[in-house]
Amino acid sequence: MEKYDCIIVGAGPAGIFCALELIRRNESINILMLEKGRDLQDRTCPSREKRAPCFGCPSCAVVSGWGGAGAFSDGKLALSTEVGGMLGSYLDREEFEDGIRSVHEIYLEFGAPQEVYGLENQDEIDTLAKRAALAGLRLVPAPVRHLGTGRTQRILQQMQDYLVTKGVAIRTNTAVDSLLVRDGAVAGVVTGKGEEIAASYVVCAPGRQGAEWLVRQAEKLGLKMAINPVDIGLRVELPAVVMEPLTKLTYEAKFLFTSPTFEDRVRTFCMNPYGEVVMENTDGIVTVNGHTHAEYKTDYTNFALLVSKNFTEPFKEPIAYGKYIASLANMLGGGVIVQRLGDLMHGRRSTPERLAKGLVVPTLKEATPGDLSLVLPYRHFLAIIEMLKAMDQVTPGVYSHHTLLYGVEVKFYSSRIEVTNVLETGVPNLFVAGDGAGVTRGLAQASLSGMIVAREITRRKNSAA
Repeated sequence: MEKYDCIIVGAGPAGIFCALELIRRNESINILMLEKGRDLQDRTCPSREKRAPCFGCPSCAVVSGWGGAGAFSDGKLALSTEVGGMLGSYLDREEFEDGIRSVHEIYLEFGAPQEVYGLENQDEIDTLAKRAALAGLRLVPAPVRHLGTGRTQRILQQMQDYLVTKGVAIRTNTAVDSLLVRDGAVAGVVTGKGEEIAASYVVCAPGRQGAEWLVRQAEKLGLKMAINPVDIGLRVELPAVVMEPLTKLTYEAKFLFTSPTFEDRVRTFCMNPYGEVVMENTDGIVTVNGHTHAEYKTDYTNFALLVSKNFTEPFKEPIAYGKYIASLANMLGGGVIVQRLGDLMHGRRSTPERLAKGLVVPTLKEATPGDLSLVLPYRHFLAIIEMLKAMDQVTPGVYSHHTLLYGVEVKFYSSRIEVTNVLETGVPNLFVAGDGAGVTRGLAQASLSGMIVAREITRRKNSAA
């Protein structure tokens, strides 16, 4: 049986930064990274290449493979501890802030741009925050470093090349079936082909694509879990000039809102100035997302509006619930549905003819014109409409007849496994990290979570030496 010091399951930002930190702290450590998706240069989407509806690939190249879902994402690094996850629940403030800065320094080392949006023009940002407050919105200060789709992939490739030169073993197209536990501690993994590989430490960082797998492993091992909120909503697309008062100042304006009717929490997510709307496939369920490319621009800006719902017992399956909602859109539209806001408010579906009369030309050509009111629950829809009206008070033109809505967007966050402040589970030497573990919700915190685990593994190895 093969034996490694550490096996990392998943090659997204959490797994990559775990490997980077491990190898830099101890070059003699023996690391194996296992990734069920393809290598970066092999990650191609036939749907995008052929401008056709989603092909339903068994492993979606957009969200799975070397680099994780972040490889083809917009690539935003928040320089803030207020957004992107729950690591603040495990770290003290100083350690958290230092960690976020360290993450940025490593991305800079591998080619990230120097510019950070939202650090200058503080007086204008304060004025914007006051206008938002008058509309019932909270503007979250979150300076952001924008990598951009395209540049992100080059950065991730350089990280992979560096790890290979340092002797890290990387196997793509290799799924992990289960975890090995012997004498009460983790002992390795079993691959999808039945191969047993031993390790002293195992780090599970499977990303959102592997969230359900991780929940199944946790249930087998009897690990305690908490139910994370379910985030379901729509992606909004409108002329970039409408959002320029916000995006020029902050690049990504992060608004929080409490809907007046049901008091549900709504937030903006993943704002993409001059970007495009794209599809994602999670286990056969097609959802919507957005990107901004480093090399070229469109005339439009897109962002998500997500409604966060906390459920109580006996509800225990946030991922299944999110998939159920998304499957309704897939059933009605064969994938992603697009609708003009004006059509929605008039109680009618959008058609190709109606879309052609609008000011916004859909950047996701594969989206099917339809009626999103048949998909989302009423209170989700009402919360989104109420937030659009509030945003229109801050930047007029958001709540426009021509604004496009795409659905649905769902964030498949795992039930959060109970862990220590170094992200160790109830099984000794078994750690979890990243979005798939339910502890992070963004690039910066996911990367930092991998580093936290790596530091603890290094400490234990040094103590045992």
